[in-house]
Amino acid sequence: MNHLTNHTASKTFDMVDPNHTVPTLIGQVYETAPPSLRARMLEHLMRPLGILSLMAIANGVFASIRLRHSSIEPKVGLDEVLAIQSSDVVKLAGWVQQVSAEALDGLNQLLSTSPVLTRSTATAVLLTMLIRVAQQRHDHSPGSESRLDQ
Repeated sequence: MNHLTNHTASKTFDMVDPNHTVPTLIGQVYETAPPSLRARMLEHLMRPLGILSLMAIANGVFASIRLRHSSIEPKVGLDEVLAIQSSDVVKLAGWVQQVSAEALDGLNQLLSTSPVLTRSTATAVLLTMLIRVAQQRHDHSPGSESRLDQ
């Protein structure tokens, strides 16, 4: 039965579109994360985006955060974390995924170090999806293909 369940889960992952699923899962994980981890998630997701991109997402809430702080690295305060909805995070993650899918790879390390989140089903599914997407990207990169004409 367990093998059948694992096989079914594997087939389900293969049919899922990561372009829609990963941002949604990030939003779900954000909802359950403690505020300090939420801030780190936001900082990580904001890092690869410029101010113009941030202006286009969630009515500019992320651009406002970036502009409030003079450092190049985004710093998100507790009051800002409490004001940001998971739907805003889904939009941010979707944008980041389009701009730099590699930027999402760092979420693996960030989320896997949180004892609170490692017990979450959404986190487990998200980590699995991020690993699969990264592996697919690696498998399809120009240097990773084996040469059949040798």
